Amino acid sequence: MLAVVKANGYGHGAALCAPELVRTGAEWLGVTDAVEGACVRKALSEAGVRAAQQPRILVMSGSLEEDAATLLKEDLTPVVATIQQMEWMLEAARGRLIQPLRVHLEIDTGMSRQGVTTGAPLDDLLEWIRLHPDISLDGVMTHFASAEIAGSHQSMEQRVRFERAIEQLAGYGLRPAWLHAGNSSAIDNGAEGTLAWLRPLARSLGAKAMVRSGLALYGYALEIEPEPGYSGSLGALVRPRLEPVMTWKARVLEVHEIAAGERVGYNGTFLAERAMRLALLPVGYADGLRRELSSTADTTRGWVMISGRRAPIVGRVSMNLTVVDVTGHDRVEPKDEAVVLGEGVTAEDHARIAGTISYEILCGIKVPRRLV
Repeated sequence: MLAVVKANGYGHGAALCAPELVRTGAEWLGVTDAVEGACVRKALSEAGVRAAQQPRILVMSGSLEEDAATLLKEDLTPVVATIQQMEWMLEAARGRLIQPLRVHLEIDTGMSRQGVTTGAPLDDLLEWIRLHPDISLDGVMTHFASAEIAGSHQSMEQRVRFERAIEQLAGYGLRPAWLHAGNSSAIDNGAEGTLAWLRPLARSLGAKAMVRSGLALYGYALEIEPEPGYSGSLGALVRPRLEPVMTWKARVLEVHEIAAGERVGYNGTFLAERAMRLALLPVGYADGLRRELSSTADTTRGWVMISGRRAPIVGRVSMNLTVVDVTGHDRVEPKDEAVVLGEGVTAEDHARIAGTISYEILCGIKVPRRLV
């Protein structure tokens, strides 16, 4: 399994998470780009992970010419999809190569985002690799667009295209060490995802199968939904057994009371219908607390947890400050903890209110982090 720490560890802090994952046995990490890969290498070294224990690091979002030197210096493995990307690496390594440069080739099987398409474009690329022994095709991969859909027609089409790509590959005598596909949803989807067919496909090339877990490492997973007309079982899902890794806390700045008829926040969108006791928190949309969690007198949306009880957000979430209702709570004072994300309120709750997915909520958090 490749442990994905890209996008700063899905908002959790790659420098904190990467050493912990390696200590638990992760042999592969996935990062966004060469700069993030270099930061992860540095974090691993500073955490005392010896060179012999350092994992392979896959740079998942392609690379440009200016990235080649960092890829080589930090021993990062790039995902490639063009001949030009590999030419940049060879040029940067000119005269300094001790062993072939290892790359992972992404096949675009239908997501139309990153990768080389099957057929003639893949033939051209494979022929180029075959003629350049300084490039080692260490891995071949694809990415599924609808992994969270059980019985997905699109996933089935992508699997067929990937299998055709592997047939093309075998025709050029290329034997990668790794074959990988599938994110957290594909793993959660079990037989309907990638696991049932990936191993035998890899075995046919003499390769090892690998999956890429990201979101689930941090305690979240998307709901597995059936394709319309799907009649199979959704299987035993891991999602209910996951626990969020991160707790986001803020401390109460001040507490004050307002009378009925007073308005709260920008544009006075919240009108107090009764006397209320309010707490002010030093957190807002600049920190990643979504503005969609704002509440009016007619619509209750977001909340935080104070002493195990919900404290609803009142008025608009502003840039660095948010007001919550602590009327009826036991004594709440400045410096008390408020849980913004954690027990009683999750990234999935925020995502539902904001009309997005938990990925975006987590990746948008911009506050200091510490390992507990």
